[in-house]
Amino acid sequence: MRVVVQVEAFDAGAELNAFSAQAAGAGAVVSFTGLVRDNGGALSMMEIEHYPGMTEKAIAAMMDQAAARWALVDALVIHRFGRLAGADPIMMVAVASKHRVDAFEAAEFLMDYLKSRAPFWKKEISATGGAWVAARDEDEAALKRW
Repeated sequence: MRVVVQVEAFDAGAELNAFSAQAAGAGAVVSFTGLVRDNGGALSMMEIEHYPGMTEKAIAAMMDQAAARWALVDALVIHRFGRLAGADPIMMVAVASKHRVDAFEAAEFLMDYLKSRAPFWKKEISATGGAWVAARDEDEAALKRW
């Protein structure tokens, strides 16, 4: 299991290929790549902050919970920080398991956690100013199902 928190862009296809190639014994690999959303075309950039060390530990703990709940062969979480433009890849989750149900459910669990609980702070910046992104009720509801 691997957690990567980085400022640099990543190639989701290359990451997925490398992850899948080393997932010996897996019968399923599920991946998700999140992009910076530009609702309405007004976004100039998104700025993401985090506390190094704390963020990786928090994500690793959630990955451990996923591994305890589902039969995982491996898992990968990549999350970026810094300044990102609309449509830039912001995060990626990849999960390998012997069976597809475990892979899908563990991936969804990790995505919901990253959206609602991972210690990142996001600020949307437009021509009219900046605003911190607040938690959304639907994201909290999604997390409660786990």
